[in-house]
Amino acid sequence: MNRQVYSELMQVKYPDGESHGCKLDSFTVSKKDAEMERVRAMFGNGRGVPEGTYMRMSVRGTLMMTDTPDELRDHREPFYQAKGICLVTGLGLGCVVQGMLERRDREGVLAVQKVIVIEKEAGVIELVGKPLKERYGDRLEIRHADALTYKAPKGERYNVVWHDIWPDICEDNLDTMATLHRKYGRRCDWQGSWQRHQLKALRRESRSRERAYRW
Repeated sequence: MNRQVYSELMQVKYPDGESHGCKLDSFTVSKKDAEMERVRAMFGNGRGVPEGTYMRMSVRGTLMMTDTPDELRDHREPFYQAKGICLVTGLGLGCVVQGMLERRDREGVLAVQKVIVIEKEAGVIELVGKPLKERYGDRLEIRHADALTYKAPKGERYNVVWHDIWPDICEDNLDTMATLHRKYGRRCDWQGSWQRHQLKALRRESRSRERAYRW
């Protein structure tokens, strides 16, 4: 499989809308804006946005997710791991869910039998979950619950689990990631969290600097 196909299969398109404090809308980055983003990325976190039209999801004024190239790239790993029964905590724009359900193996057969999503925001389920459910039918199950407190049915197991319930990249996310990984670790063959490896690296760097300052 072409390893660039994830970006096409995960790109989403929905009607703009609002529901239960959640807002889904499209936005356009002009050529000029893209150049400014590129310059800022050079001196910032390295994440720019190329020229184009994208979608974003906000929850009570907080931006939760976009389908810009950098964000889609963040989710390559669960896309390529996806097979069998998958669990996704945090629906967001549905990019990961759509990519999983569209992914095919080397023989061209759909790799994922079913995706189960745990999402606590009713508005996200209405704006994103509803059209995805209409498209994929029984291959998609959405459970309205908080992933941190949700109790999965006894004996339910997953091939792949992916967690993405955070609005931004912050070292503090590692604590809830640890909670989720403990919670679902014995129920799956593989699991990951958005930016977990990068955040763990940042934490190691921070602690290393702290030790250096003590000397």
